[in-house]
Amino acid sequence: MDMNLNEQLTGGDVIIDDLDGLGLDAAPAARNPGRSLPQMMRRIPVTLTLEVGSTRVSLQELMAIQPSSVLPLDSLAGEPLVIKVNGTPIGRAEVVVAGEQYGLKVIDLDGLNLDMLAP
Repeated sequence: MDMNLNEQLTGGDVIIDDLDGLGLDAAPAARNPGRSLPQMMRRIPVTLTLEVGSTRVSLQELMAIQPSSVLPLDSLAGEPLVIKVNGTPIGRAEVVVAGEQYGLKVIDLDGLNLDMLAP
């Protein structure tokens, strides 16, 4: 595989099956052939994000933030990160490093129900 992860992401290709090329294992659910989407839905783009944590601050506190500021988050160090698709939580993951790139190792997919979409 000659493309780097950034080229794959901007190219619109699905990279879950290509994680083996990075030395990572795709989630078993991603490889389950019983979970196929209708042909017209397979190329619908979604935004996948990992959320480390969050915090609430007042506007006054926000205005006081500087480059050296440290804000505590509502999650503990070492806790799994929240996987979100288009802002909706679907599971948990941990960050892994493969060479010079970051990846994610899926721990669970509690909120992902593709079976409802399949015919």
